Amino acid sequence: MKRSILVCFTIFLFASCKKTVDNIKTDLVIQAMTDGEWTLTKFTMNGVDISTDFTGYKFKYYSNKTVDAIKNGIVEKTGTWDGNASTMTTWANFTGASYPLNLINGSWHIDRNSWIYVESSQTIGTDSKTMRLDKL
Repeated sequence: MKRSILVCFTIFLFASCKKTVDNIKTDLVIQAMTDGEWTLTKFTMNGVDISTDFTGYKFKYYSNKTVDAIKNGIVEKTGTWDGNASTMTTWANFTGASYPLNLINGSWHIDRNSWIYVESSQTIGTDSKTMRLDKL
C-alpha cells in the first residue's frame, strides 16, 4: 500500500515538475519579447532580400500578447503574437495589414535566438521567408 502511494506521489511530482518547467519557459519567452523594442534587420522572401521594405519599423511586444508595429514613431498597426519555447515557434497576426506587415503574419520556426535577437523562418507552399529581429 505504501509503495502504491509512493508511486502515485512520484508520478504526480514529475507531472507537476514538467508543467512548472513549461511555465518557466513560457514566462522567459514573454519576458524576453516584452523587454524593450525590436527592429527587423533582415527579411528575405524566396532568397530575395527585402529588408529595406521594413525601414523605419519598430515592434513593441506586450505581455497581453499584443504587438504594436511602429513606423517612424507612430503606431501603424496593432496585432497579436504568441510563442512556444517547447516547439521553438512563434506567430504573429496583423489583421488587415498591408505590405510589408502582412508578410509577418503566420507561424514562424525560431532557428536561432538570444536575449537580443531572434532569427526565424517560415515556409508556406512554395514561399520561403526568413526574418531577423534585433532588440534595440
